[in-house]
Amino acid sequence: MFGALDVSVSGLVAQRTRMDAISANLAGKDAIVDENGENHPFKRRVPIFEVGDPGHGREMGVHVREILQQPAFKRVYDPKHPLADKRTGTYLAPDINVAMEMVSALEAARAYEANITVVEATKSMMNTSLRLLA
Repeated sequence: MFGALDVSVSGLVAQRTRMDAISANLAGKDAIVDENGENHPFKRRVPIFEVGDPGHGREMGVHVREILQQPAFKRVYDPKHPLADKRTGTYLAPDINVAMEMVSALEAARAYEANITVVEATKSMMNTSLRLLA
């Protein structure tokens, strides 16, 4: 019974991490410079999930194996921009699709809600089992 709780909790943690990555992507969609003021646009964050929980030696559940930084850029033509290349009149900007990020956020929220529902159902079954034993 506790295994079901562990699986659901691992799903909750994974979806929270996914939502954090989506939030970072939306916040960085217009970031075109690094800390030195150079044209190095924000890199989109993509969490990679993997089965199991190696931190606790479990084969069930899910964990975030890594968070990739996806270098997806677009060239923006604006010759008057201070970061624009003098020859081409373009600069690099993050290529983050806000609509797709919002769809991913909805998916993560629904998955989070589903895991909460499983936790509540598991708690209810545990309470019923304890009442039967008493």
